[in-house]
Amino acid sequence: MHPKNISISEYTYSLPNEKIALHPLLQRDASKLLVYRDGTIKEDTYKNLAAYLPENSLLIFNNTKVIPARVLFQKSTGTIIEIFCLEPSEIINEYSSIMQKKGSAKWKCLIGGAAKWKEEYLSKKLIINNEQLIIKARIIEKLTEAYVVEFSWEPAHFSFAEIIQAAGEIPLPPYIKRKTDLEDKERYQTIYALHDGSVAAPTAGLHFTDAVFSSLAKKNVAIDYVTLHVGAGTFKPVKASVMEGHEMHAEWIDVKMSMIENLLANLKNTIVTIGTTSLRTIESLYWLGVKTILYPDIMQEELTILQWDVYYMPLLETNYSPEEALSALINWMKENKIERLITKTQILIAPGYPFKIAKAIITNFHQPNSTLLLLVAAAVNNDWKKIYNYALENDFRFLSYGDGSLLFIAQG
Repeated sequence: MHPKNISISEYTYSLPNEKIALHPLLQRDASKLLVYRDGTIKEDTYKNLAAYLPENSLLIFNNTKVIPARVLFQKSTGTIIEIFCLEPSEIINEYSSIMQKKGSAKWKCLIGGAAKWKEEYLSKKLIINNEQLIIKARIIEKLTEAYVVEFSWEPAHFSFAEIIQAAGEIPLPPYIKRKTDLEDKERYQTIYALHDGSVAAPTAGLHFTDAVFSSLAKKNVAIDYVTLHVGAGTFKPVKASVMEGHEMHAEWIDVKMSMIENLLANLKNTIVTIGTTSLRTIESLYWLGVKTILYPDIMQEELTILQWDVYYMPLLETNYSPEEALSALINWMKENKIERLITKTQILIAPGYPFKIAKAIITNFHQPNSTLLLLVAAAVNNDWKKIYNYALENDFRFLSYGDGSLLFIAQG
């Protein structure tokens, strides 16, 4: 069946509210770990993850960093207007450039209380490094499901990254129905987070500690990093009855050539992605490589992955090996003098998807009727039901602050 014809009603389950983790555990690596391989399920904790990975495995982490994307403005009447920054609205060729903008920046945003925003500007006073400044916000365009908001500030020598850190709050997912507190600033962030840009955490990585990394090193498990800035679209429910009617969210990826070379060198080993974002990234790299084979003169701004690209001919019929695709992508980058590949991917991984690079995924337990659950089903086929039933019946905690799983991808 073509993924366009998948009925989302077949990928649902009953998730009681009490199974949703509202807070993280005291110790990150104390979270429970469900291990699935060849139809069998085992149970352990993340502290012992290394025991379930083959020697010389390569683990791929997403080192994006969550920004405090929720900015609250209080009007003189006391009314609170919440602006949730989703992604930059300006045309950029490098995501970090928007974070370093000074004086003003335009973002695509959700607005809570938009009907009560009658003024041209909302303003808020901040203190950064003992210096007082004022940030203003104004709506410059209404979109179908969001707004374009221009933020401006004086003095203008501060970067947007500094502004959002001072003005914003950590954007907990909508299913964590509580106010943010001090623990979220640290715990809704991986310990290896590096590059500002996400408005949601790559939650599979929240369980990793220095002790876990040390145990991985002792087993000769290598690690490497990609950057995919997670958008709020990751929580977007599938409302269409079949997937053809659902628009997949697009996200920015930023990958070094050295990382792609590392993937190429490890194709015969077990490549494990930490989270759905890392999986989406490295699988996108394969198809980007195929595009450079088919269209060797393709321009950098054209080298992207759209929602249905990987299910269309001629891409699907080419059957290039991962070695051929990654080698071609590396050669294309060298010819174009590109050390970092920065582009967008809208890849939809659903049942019927032919995995090219990843052999396993470490991931949390996802919402019913979600594209993330479709990805899990693509990896383990119909056994996703057995996995989720086991987790529900054995006191696993669900969603972002919950427990997780190590799923070896079904071959063939």
